[in-house]
Amino acid sequence: MANGVKAAWAAGKPVVNGWLAIPSGFTAEVMAQAGWDSLTVDIQHGVQDYMSMVACFQGMQPHGVTPMVRVPWNEPGIIGKVLDGGAKGVICPMVNTEKEARDLVSFCRYPPKGTRSFGPIRSGIYGAAADTNAANDDVLVIPMIETKTALDNLEAIVRVPGVDAIYIGPSDLSLSLGMAPLQDRREPEFLAVLDKIRTTAQAAGVKVGIHTMTGQYSKEMFERGFNLATIMNDSGLMLTAAKAQVAVAKG
Repeated sequence: MANGVKAAWAAGKPVVNGWLAIPSGFTAEVMAQAGWDSLTVDIQHGVQDYMSMVACFQGMQPHGVTPMVRVPWNEPGIIGKVLDGGAKGVICPMVNTEKEARDLVSFCRYPPKGTRSFGPIRSGIYGAAADTNAANDDVLVIPMIETKTALDNLEAIVRVPGVDAIYIGPSDLSLSLGMAPLQDRREPEFLAVLDKIRTTAQAAGVKVGIHTMTGQYSKEMFERGFNLATIMNDSGLMLTAAKAQVAVAKG
């Protein structure tokens, strides 16, 4: 099964990404019917673990949504394991240097392009398990840019061969810049930082994604030229919708 995110980008289309913090295959199954292009299982800050990730993949699989994972850290063991489990993309937090970006690419690629260990226990259902060249071509490598150090090293990070996209974490980036950890910011100085990240990455042929809290802000980011936007997460969307309906009922 081809990587739907890569296909959308090749067609010049933006990608609307969902975020799964709830450790439930049923939640993933429901979310997968909402029209997302991709769904990312968050095993960094969500309450997911490896087995719930697999259950989420199983829940979303019949609906043609591209499965991705945000890993807890830039570490080869967990990165290889989520890929073996069927992830089509790896979003990795706190990639701050060219070396860390090169390490991430290496952990996601089989030799000779990387150092990923062979053992695709489940990912074979997405294609020929032994076709390591196809796996190397198919998997998206997406470092997160969320610190001032990463900004200082951005040019080098986006020019690392094998980096497909970068993903902006607005909360941590805000903290690193001395601001409150907020999302969907519209301060001109912060939007200027976002635009600089986007133009630097895209000049190197690298796509750019960002985490948002609303569909409206995601739409605005697409209009600014971003290639992927995530809208909140499953637990946040559930709570937002529930609060709205309870408020209506209570008058």
